[in-house]
Amino acid sequence: MALQMFDKERTLQMRQKLIGQSCRLFFSHEPLKIVKARGQYLYDENGTQYLDCISNVQHVGHCHPSITKAATAQMELLNANSRFLHDNIVQYAERLANTLPQKLCVFYFVNSGSEANDLALRLARQYTQNKDVVVLNHAYHGHLTSLIDISPYKFWKLEGQKEWVHVAPLPDTYRGLYREGHPNPGQAYADTVKNLIDEVQNRGRKISCFFVESLPSVGGHIILPPGYFPKVAEYIRAAGGVFVADEIQTGFGRVGSHFWAFQLQGEDFCPDIVTMGKPMGNGHPLACVVTTKEIAGTFTANGVEYFNTFGGNPVSCAIGLAVLDVIEKEDLRANAVRVGSQLKKLLKQLQAKHTIIGDVRGVGLFLGFELVKDRVALTPATEEAGLLKERHICLSTDGPWANVIKFKPPMCFSMEDAERDISQNVKQSLNCTQLRALYSYRI
Repeated sequence: MALQMFDKERTLQMRQKLIGQSCRLFFSHEPLKIVKARGQYLYDENGTQYLDCISNVQHVGHCHPSITKAATAQMELLNANSRFLHDNIVQYAERLANTLPQKLCVFYFVNSGSEANDLALRLARQYTQNKDVVVLNHAYHGHLTSLIDISPYKFWKLEGQKEWVHVAPLPDTYRGLYREGHPNPGQAYADTVKNLIDEVQNRGRKISCFFVESLPSVGGHIILPPGYFPKVAEYIRAAGGVFVADEIQTGFGRVGSHFWAFQLQGEDFCPDIVTMGKPMGNGHPLACVVTTKEIAGTFTANGVEYFNTFGGNPVSCAIGLAVLDVIEKEDLRANAVRVGSQLKKLLKQLQAKHTIIGDVRGVGLFLGFELVKDRVALTPATEEAGLLKERHICLSTDGPWANVIKFKPPMCFSMEDAERDISQNVKQSLNCTQLRALYSYRI
């Protein structure tokens, strides 16, 4: 039986009646009803096209034919629990292993980034036999209770900071403790973690891990200073902990120059645990934890079996393999470098003409520009960001003050999208009075 199509108003009324309101709609003052998507474009019930600059989940593009073909073919053949032998899971693990440092070679497949991060926390605690966690301020690692506890972005609004959670300064070289003029901000920010570790140990507590997004996203699209991760890893490991890199927002080539964002910190740097999620399945629920043999061994030795009913099933792994194929065949990492560099250049040109743009930052197709009331005090232009609108372009804000306009589009985002739909429209909007034309909608 064909699904019934309601008019937009009825759909909205039914959602308000039936769906928990803690899950807010995008663009809630004027919600979009999206009924179709292709590549980097969304279409509403009237056929109106919107350029999608926020869907980092649909990594290789909405409804990519290679992905839907792989999913359909495997679904027609078999979908079963991963405790049966099947080629897809081992082939997928091998393909992922080829993108990672050699010591990261044991995989656990799950269904979401939150599941992956929760499992990573368990692995770290089992291996170290310690509980405490060091995180960055404004971090977000997922919606499970265990992850809200290590996400300042969330817990400051709820029950507050647990005694076993320790918050280090965000290494923001634009408005943080150590800025662009500092001779070695990476070392300086790493030393703040060392000082925090010393304080924790002086209180008789022991650290299980440093848990960090490879590029802080909710924190404002922060590009971490060079050398920060290697020094922090040195300090954390000396204290008996492990280094967990959360690649859920940034993995699978989004930064362009590398497959994983943690690799921006040096080819020799290797975390002890890496989590991945959002882009893995191009919209299909698929996520993963990868770690070393030593850490995985202690998890196995605890005598408690771990399995995941749907994680690593044949359909999910077929989709994951297809995503990797598309990234390679369409050279999407090179596209991220090329298009991202051009978009960043165009935004920098606008920054030179409009003082409200305080900073433009990013790498590949992980970009943002920060709005400020003035460039000396760096007062966040939150209200102004709320006024910025652009017709038929889906954009959003991030950062502690919701004043960073972010770009995390599908990786098929084109040079034409950057030059015509973004640069020219943003330029026109910034020239409008009271900044009333940069965003069509605000999340």
